[in-house]
Order: sequence, then C-alpha cells, then structure tokens
Amino acid sequence: MENVLLILNAGSSSLKFAIYGADPTATGPAAQAEYRGGIEAIGGVARFRVSHAAAPLIERDIAAANHARALQVVLDWLDSQHPGLRLRAAGHRVVHGGADFSQPVRVDSQVMAALERLIPLSPLHQPHNLGAIRALAELRPELPQIACFDTAFHHTLPPVARNFALPAEYAERGIRRYGFHGLSYAHIAEVLPDYLGTAAEGRVVVAHLGNGASLCAMLARRSVETSMSFTPLDGIPMGSRCGALDPGVLLYLQREEGMSLAQLDELLNHRCGLLGASGISGDVRTLLASAEPRAAEALALFAYRVAQAIAAHAVALQGLDALVFTAGIGEHAAPLRAPICRHLAWLGVTLDESANQRHGPLLSDPASAVSAWAIPTDEERVIARHTWDLSKPN
Repeated sequence: MENVLLILNAGSSSLKFAIYGADPTATGPAAQAEYRGGIEAIGGVARFRVSHAAAPLIERDIAAANHARALQVVLDWLDSQHPGLRLRAAGHRVVHGGADFSQPVRVDSQVMAALERLIPLSPLHQPHNLGAIRALAELRPELPQIACFDTAFHHTLPPVARNFALPAEYAERGIRRYGFHGLSYAHIAEVLPDYLGTAAEGRVVVAHLGNGASLCAMLARRSVETSMSFTPLDGIPMGSRCGALDPGVLLYLQREEGMSLAQLDELLNHRCGLLGASGISGDVRTLLASAEPRAAEALALFAYRVAQAIAAHAVALQGLDALVFTAGIGEHAAPLRAPICRHLAWLGVTLDESANQRHGPLLSDPASAVSAWAIPTDEERVIARHTWDLSKPN
C-alpha cells in the first residue's frame, strides 16, 4: 500500500477516520478500508484506536488538545506504519451543503467561505467539519481535500416535499427542508440492486437508525422524501434528539418557563429522544438490557414513531415495495425491527422472525407483499469514491 486516501469525519470532540488504498493503476479506491479508527475525548484524555480488517490494532491514551493535534497523531501513525507512503487526498464528511452544493466538491478558499456561511444552518456539526479541513490544510497544505455533503442526496426532493408552509420570503432566505444522512442513503442506493435486483428501482423506504436516525423514501433510487428537514432535529426520535415536536411546545417553554435559546438547544439536542423518554440512556443496547418499565416504554415509543413515519413516507411513493433497515440500530437491533414491522403488517410487511434474529439480509417472509432487509451502510466508502474521482490529476 503506497498510495492512500484519508477519509475524515470530525465531531465536536472526536475524529473518525478510514484509510483506503488508492493504487494509481486502479479504476477506483480499494473496495474495503485498510484501516478504520478514531480519536475520542479530544481536549481531555483522548483515546486513539485503530482497527485493521475489523480486528483491533491499537487502543491507547494520547495527548490531543485539539483537532489539529489529533490529525497530527493520525498522520504520524500512518507514516510510521508505511514509510514512503503517498497520501493522495483527503475526503471529509460535511453535514451541510445548503442549496448550492448538490455534489461533492474540491475545497478551495471560495468553497470554504461558502460553507462557513452555512454554519447557522448546522451549528452543532459544520464548525467541526470545517475545522478539520482547516487543520489539515495547515499540516499538509498541498494535499487535495474533498468535501462530501450529507444534504446532497436530497437535492432531488420535489418542491412539495422540500417546502415548509411558511411565507415564500423565508424559503428565499434558505429556510426549507434539506434532509441529512445523505452519504448513508447514497451507499444504500448504490448497492440496492445487489440485494433487490430490478425491484431496487421501485418504491423503497430506507430507515437509517442509529444514535441519529432518519428515513428516506426512494423512487428509482432517488430521494423523494425524508424525515429530517431544516436541521437534523426533525423527524423520528433519536438517541438524545427529540425528533418532530409541536413548535408550540417551544413557545410555551420560552414564555411560561423562561427557557433561553441556549437552554432549549441543550434540551432538544442532548436531553430528549430515547434518553429523555427513558430517563436511563439514549443507547438502545442499554435500554434493551434494562428491566426498568421506562426503558421498554421508550423503545415502544421509538418503534411506533418510526413505523408511523415509514407509513407517511409510503404516501410519497404511492405504495411500498421494500423496506430497508441500516446503521447501528437498523442493522443489529432485531428486537426493535420486529415491532416496527408488526406496526406495518397492514401495509404488507410480514417479518420472518428467524431471519430477523440472524439479521438477514432478507428479513421478510417469502410471501410478504413488501420485502424487508437489513443492509450495512458504508458512508466512508462513498466519500472515498468521490475523493478518488475529484483528486485525479488533470
């Protein structure tokens, strides 16, 4: 491995990465990441971990006061593992591309300026995504960097799905439904024919269920509806985010309980969802293992809301041919997939219980009118492919 692509996903106190081989004689990046890893608790006692071929390789505490130092640790480790290695380009997950960026783009000063103007639309994610780009530019100024957007996949939303029922002047100022988790949906759209064959071009709802969770209705593998909208707060409940909420609740909390914007932000993003409903945890694994009644109640609420939203997305498709579960909960939590599918039995979803326990990939009974699947997502692979394409020499 002499040529590689570095794929980065920067959070507020974390940095996830993947390393893909990039043989210049090949037609694309390696099919699988050579290494995956991350640095957590940046700014405190940071933890550096790396796996190779899914096997743990490194796990140790490091000094990483900021993302720049965390990036330097990754680059130093990579250089020590492979002396003489050539880093061809870096690809970044950037949450918000706004109305203008419908495709991945090579980053330059004009692109950075445009992405910085989008920070108010994604204040919890965008600053950290862009911070990693700036830090890497200082460490490796000649390295091409590619921004890949979570919003881009949803640029195919029709106006009826894209617009809020607000005065038109607000839409002109960028207040509209954007959708997120687009890199995950792009991967599922790409691999759907491998699982569904020609049915991949039909009416498919994909449930990306993780700590952050959303749905996407696809027709001919293009997004026509999605549950997240102006921000990643909307839609179905998540680990600690509320999902869809009567806006009157916010007015009440401000007017009657005197909550500030900062307090509301903290509440809606960090104290709601499964965590808020259970009072125990936002982690499905913890709730499934708990004997507390509130844990079961929170999981039942989650399953009900997800099923309700899937049915609503079927409206956008005028029916449903296939349901796909993906991401951490979607791929691994059989006890949650089962009640979601039971809620949708009237829509034609019939689960095969033994297949569900095996995690599929086909989860439904052969006689089911709607097929159900568990398909792994791979956002890093999507970023790697775009990074390869946009870093080719002219």
